[in-house]
Amino acid sequence: MLTLEGMTPESPSDVAAETTIEGPPEGSIPTRATVLVVDDDLDIAEACEELLASAGYGVRIAHGGRDALASLSEGTLPDCVLLDVDMPGVSGPEMAHQMLLHDAGEECIPILLVSGRIDLPDIAARVGTPYFLAKASAGYADALLAILARAVRERRAPGNA
Repeated sequence: MLTLEGMTPESPSDVAAETTIEGPPEGSIPTRATVLVVDDDLDIAEACEELLASAGYGVRIAHGGRDALASLSEGTLPDCVLLDVDMPGVSGPEMAHQMLLHDAGEECIPILLVSGRIDLPDIAARVGTPYFLAKASAGYADALLAILARAVRERRAPGNA
């Protein structure tokens, strides 16, 4: 089983310039904020689910963009979407664009992009989200929780997906 323990961004450029990784203020995460984790890698999705659940989040999993879009239309909308960039079928950026076009509340959900791609800051800028993090780098788990707490607290949806 893959774990996210001990992973952090390799350098400050791995995190959006306006995203400062700080511990969230006490009580800053809404009670049982829900995160939709969208990743085609089952091991990564499960590791994220365990990490987020242990931090007090409600977690839903979708194993690709198509499944995630269907999940959004079937139930209560999540407080944030943790979205992988590269997936077969519907990619992360394509899913973000579809959420914006659907215009049924999905366009207001913050998106936290995760990827191992070196052009992640450019992709996040195109999607319009200030929340992104390089996957599988040292200290990743702590950085992910800090950025996710910020995204849920600020509830800034993408500006130009």
